Amino acid sequence: MRQRTPQEKKLLSYAKDRRNAYGENDKSSRKNIRRNKRIPHRANRHRAHQILEAAIGAVDEVAEERVELRVGRRRPKEWRKVADVPLGEIVRARLP
Repeated sequence: MRQRTPQEKKLLSYAKDRRNAYGENDKSSRKNIRRNKRIPHRANRHRAHQILEAAIGAVDEVAEERVELRVGRRRPKEWRKVADVPLGEIVRARLP
């Protein structure tokens, strides 16, 4: 592999490096991303546990079908991170 010139390195940096443009403090993302992933998962586990608690006891075919319908009825909660913006776009937006 040949050695890149400083200009090529800078162009690659602008294309590949990413910056948080969401508007929050970038340091807070360390905690918030994990928290936002954790909360929906916990809510889904809690809901499934509540539904399954109702089915404890003697085996009843009707109750079993009801529980299966309730578990599969609603879509589980989820959270997705918004992709960070390439550094080149951030720099281009800040230039006059």
